[in-house]
Amino acid sequence: MLVIGNGRLFTRDENLPYIENGAVAADGTKIAAAGTTESIRNTYKDAEFIDAKGGVIMPAFINTHEHIYSAMARGLSIKGYNPKGFLDILDGQWWTIDRHLTLAQTKYSAMDTMISCIRNGVTTIFDHHASFGQIKGSLFEIAQAAKELGVRSCLCYEISDRDGMDKAREAVMENAEFIRYALKDDTDMIAGMMGMHAQFTISDETMALAAANKPEEAGYHIHVAEGIEDLHDCLKKYGKRITDRLMDCGILGEKTLLGHCIYINPHEMDLIKDTDTMVVHNPESNMGNACGCPPTMELVKRGILTGLGTDGYTHDMTESFKVANVLHKHHLCDANAAWGEVPKMLFENNAAIANRYFKTPLGVLKEGAAADVIVVDYDPPTQLDETNINGHILFGMTGRDVVTTVGNGKVLMQDREVKVADVKEVMAKCREESAKLWKSING
Repeated sequence: MLVIGNGRLFTRDENLPYIENGAVAADGTKIAAAGTTESIRNTYKDAEFIDAKGGVIMPAFINTHEHIYSAMARGLSIKGYNPKGFLDILDGQWWTIDRHLTLAQTKYSAMDTMISCIRNGVTTIFDHHASFGQIKGSLFEIAQAAKELGVRSCLCYEISDRDGMDKAREAVMENAEFIRYALKDDTDMIAGMMGMHAQFTISDETMALAAANKPEEAGYHIHVAEGIEDLHDCLKKYGKRITDRLMDCGILGEKTLLGHCIYINPHEMDLIKDTDTMVVHNPESNMGNACGCPPTMELVKRGILTGLGTDGYTHDMTESFKVANVLHKHHLCDANAAWGEVPKMLFENNAAIANRYFKTPLGVLKEGAAADVIVVDYDPPTQLDETNINGHILFGMTGRDVVTTVGNGKVLMQDREVKVADVKEVMAKCREESAKLWKSING
């Protein structure tokens, strides 16, 4: 048994949203009870106790769109790279990196990313991987890192024709093999999807191959209309908009996750809504790549299950929360925009998305839910309760204010010390592998 208490407890459970001096008890991988610190400690006298020291106790974060393979790009300068638009960014940087990644570099990219997730209080991720240098086995390397570090992970490989049909087929088979492996796993910590880059790099032949090899239990994870070029390509080649093509290819549905959705129209929103397809918004990445601002507020208003991700730009979900909040206010010239929508995306919808792949309730601290708990070092200067917690997170917290992270009942970090890895050793190995990658790219 594990008890985390002596803190301001926010459960995200509407029946018991806040306890001034609260605690949660974890029995194995699940929450056994939530209540006052006194009552929980009296009930579970022999449990290990983690003292929140008056900080905030709340559910761990979920990131519904990550890119682990981007980890070793930090600080990299690629010779001749001077992008004029989004396609130049893709080919000049990201596709250049993924064409050189080895399995070892994929593994340590995952180790670095997941350690950062733990430090920022993120215990569940949906990753979208690409390593066209070495495809086969790449998802299994990431899964091994996830197992070692205790991060719940839904993984997929980015199918694309951009490096030829042989590699496209290999990517399809990597997804299919991993999905079957994940379906046999009984830990509820690993899941798989059929990953796709974007429709503009995927032929009808490859679409059909992916559909023929996808286990029915899984959906697709695909970038949609991230750049205007994607839309123009679809209109020119197929005479239809992107979501229409995906509909015709049988890709939409309740287990499918669409990334970005910047250049979609109301008709496409209807298709997404009618098929109960999921969407994930990545504000910093969209801004950083100068791709534009998606109609995310409209998606949420229409009842489309829309979550919040980072696209690998950061591993701090509070950062994504902050940027989404100002982006949509700025874009819509509406000071009232995003106040309710973005917290709903982060704290409700991300959990709903994750629970289409993981069985144990996530994003809430109540009996039977996953024991994914964080403690945040936060001493408010004003009143703090269930009515204004989102405002305190938005304006008062950052990911690195997290001091303790518990994932699936296991203490992953306590008092800012990562418990599941020798961080110095891992970072040394990351620097060794990133140096090899940079040399292979720049010569």
